[in-house]
Amino acid sequence: MSDTHRHHEHHHSVVPEVTREQALRDGTTYTCPMHPEVQAPHPGRCPRCGMALVAVPQPLQQHTGHAAQLASVASSAVVAVPDAIYTCPMHPEIRQDHPGTCPKCGMTLESILPVTDDEENHELRDFTRRFWWTLPFTLVVTVLAMFGHELSLFSVATQTWVELILSLPVVLWAGQPFFIRGVQSIAQRSLNMWTLIGLGTGAAFVYSLAATLVPAWFPPSFRSMGRVSVYFEAADVIISLTLLGQMLELQARSRTSAAIKALLGLAPKTARRVRDDGSDEDILLAEVHVGDRLRVRPGEKVPVDGVVTEGGSSVDESMLTGEPLPVAKAVGDKLIGATLNTSGALVMRAEQVGSQTVLSQIVQMVAVAQRSKAPMQRLADVVAGYFVIAVFAIAIATFFAWGVLGPQPSWLYGLLNAVAVLIIACPCALGLATPMSIMVATGKAAGQGVLFRDATAIEQLRQVHTLVVDKTGTLTEGKPSFERAMGASGWTETEILRLAASLDQGSEHPLADAIVRAARAQGLALTAVEDFESASGIGVRGKVDGRQLALGNRAFMLQLGVALDVLEEAAESLRQKGASVIQLAIDGQLAGILAVSDPIKASTPEALASLKAAGVAVVMATGDGWTTANAVGRQLGIAEVYGEVKPADKLALVERLQKEGRVVAMAGDGINDAPALARADVGIAMGTGTDVAMHSAQLTLVKGDLRGIAAARAISVATVANMRQNLLFALLYNSLGVPVAAGVLYPSTGWLLSPMIAALAMSLSSVSVVANALRLRSK
Repeated sequence: MSDTHRHHEHHHSVVPEVTREQALRDGTTYTCPMHPEVQAPHPGRCPRCGMALVAVPQPLQQHTGHAAQLASVASSAVVAVPDAIYTCPMHPEIRQDHPGTCPKCGMTLESILPVTDDEENHELRDFTRRFWWTLPFTLVVTVLAMFGHELSLFSVATQTWVELILSLPVVLWAGQPFFIRGVQSIAQRSLNMWTLIGLGTGAAFVYSLAATLVPAWFPPSFRSMGRVSVYFEAADVIISLTLLGQMLELQARSRTSAAIKALLGLAPKTARRVRDDGSDEDILLAEVHVGDRLRVRPGEKVPVDGVVTEGGSSVDESMLTGEPLPVAKAVGDKLIGATLNTSGALVMRAEQVGSQTVLSQIVQMVAVAQRSKAPMQRLADVVAGYFVIAVFAIAIATFFAWGVLGPQPSWLYGLLNAVAVLIIACPCALGLATPMSIMVATGKAAGQGVLFRDATAIEQLRQVHTLVVDKTGTLTEGKPSFERAMGASGWTETEILRLAASLDQGSEHPLADAIVRAARAQGLALTAVEDFESASGIGVRGKVDGRQLALGNRAFMLQLGVALDVLEEAAESLRQKGASVIQLAIDGQLAGILAVSDPIKASTPEALASLKAAGVAVVMATGDGWTTANAVGRQLGIAEVYGEVKPADKLALVERLQKEGRVVAMAGDGINDAPALARADVGIAMGTGTDVAMHSAQLTLVKGDLRGIAAARAISVATVANMRQNLLFALLYNSLGVPVAAGVLYPSTGWLLSPMIAALAMSLSSVSVVANALRLRSK
């Protein structure tokens, strides 16, 4: 992406806080960085991914036709962008702009961007209040049911009425959310956990209510200890245990978002702006605009992304990149918002604010990834789709089998065992098996500077055994330095450098930047370029001083029919030392060459060793010449090397490797890498590269360090293992628990499962799945 485009893109977010009415009046269009087809006439969040919409400036709107689209949107009101998006942990496709419950499973919807720790969970607070207010009633009813005949506190008839009165607040108030969700599930024709709990507790309570009000309806076989047997304590205990289980689950689920909450809490609340007269003023972070000069004192956090303009210091970037050592910063160096200034005082120029900062992008990417569904979840979804219906069938069969074939009182046994079957079945454990693991893993990875785009990337990365990497910016620093220029007969080294730099002013390539910087450092007067064209990744051409210039690698020159014999020996000598050689042709004739070196990152050898140990074969594909590519390959121990590779060649290479049966990951940082990144099984973008590359990839390394790939693969392996454990537990729990609740062990052991024990097991099953997912945080 060119510097001009970057400037425009950063400027998008620099808009004052406006109301929807003001936005409509001003005619500003707001769009999603991830989904540009989503447009709205007012600020808000994208309904597809939840990212904050950014403003498109008026000139750009007119240039791209957005103004006409805005008029259409404003008149038809087709696009309604909510201020917040709520979704279901188990069913991420369920999205709405207000809180509520999931129509498929009845779970409370959660905001895509989680609340901070100082904001209480409304559902948790509500369930906690219902649990503690009614727990004394449940305990008294349970004691009366178990020991009432021994305590002799009341007559038998009076005790039944006491149990009924004490049970009313438990069932009708504490259990109200469960019954409401159960009714909604039936109305939505999406039977779920709440359907089972509502029917189970409802059956126990209604039966006991009838036995209390009209005991004459029941035959003598239903009587025990002078009264028709009632089971108020079963309904009460089931509701209390379900509330307790939900409280534990909600608390555990809140910890799965701990990492993203920590990210949200990193940004400082204020910034210190330097006025034109040199004095300082403290302002809110939302009031910072692009171009503002900000002072960052030792011990303070960098407020937004920008560039150092005065001073020098060391900045701790570990909270975003995972790099433990502070990074030295001097004038001209980039600063990332929310990082910590450890020593010296700095003055910086704000370049990215609001939703365009690195921290905001990380938070948005993690939030979207956490709500994505893993392919492994499809099995769970298929099983859960038939599960509740199967449980109903088993419960009905249990009731009649015990009523007809069981010992006396057979129908009471049938009722209790049918209720136990309904209660112990927990489709929630099955549904939470993979989402909880994904939420913890994406948060854990973000803390190490590794950003997964979705759950599919996490699941696929562990299967990768071939990694295709670009050289510049991936294996190397991506900050090349100019070494020397050589001219053919009639051209001086200085003139070759001046003409090449003049042409390269319009290029975004790192090698071009090195040439331009070198020319300016020597004080050379650069000339404006006309008719500039870029053959992305291999060269550029245009008209400078009335001459037709072409600058690029060997493949580009051969494509233009330029003879390279004149300086080929000198060029080959430079390549063997690992330098990148760029040829300059003037009016179709080779005029000179320029050598640019790009040092290998200090972390690259360690990263390659880690990947090799993990069984991943590394393939290097670069636009540099074959000699340079082989020199770097020998230095790093990479056996499979490809040089003079065009963007289309990288794409073809990925496709060829895939046809050979390999699972391929592609790592790159430039616009020319985007097609191959999109085609690879897993595309990996360096966070130090272009936005286009990051939007094409499934995985972004914030620091641009290949060691992050080895870390990401380890996270992938651990996460998939954790998901399998959760799924296995949920399937085993239900496949064993339901038959035991139905009473299959009674003929051989005499064991029956009380509905209360079934409720405890049901509550703990979901909690155990979430607790197992939380283990990933310590790996």
